Amino acid sequence: MDAIPNYVRFECPNGDATFSIHKVDELPNGIGITIYFEEENLDEWVSKLQKKGITFNQIPEDKTWLWREAHLQDPDKNSIILYYAGKNRKNPPWRIN
Repeated sequence: MDAIPNYVRFECPNGDATFSIHKVDELPNGIGITIYFEEENLDEWVSKLQKKGITFNQIPEDKTWLWREAHLQDPDKNSIILYYAGKNRKNPPWRIN
């Protein structure tokens, strides 16, 4: 993976939270912010949100990078990805040490 120097993930010293930054040459047109929220019971969570009237652009789907993701937008059109990655969030097979 060609991550260095365009991508970095910071891991908080306490707990399991991370913060990632991806460098781009210029800001994208349209949607530019994506916020991720992880949930182990992703499919159940998405189902509950759909029953409350939340519309998804993509229902939960397994991705080639070993995450399961569902996509939606907030009222301001920012991208939100609900996902479950388990051990592959911080320690995927392709992780650069």
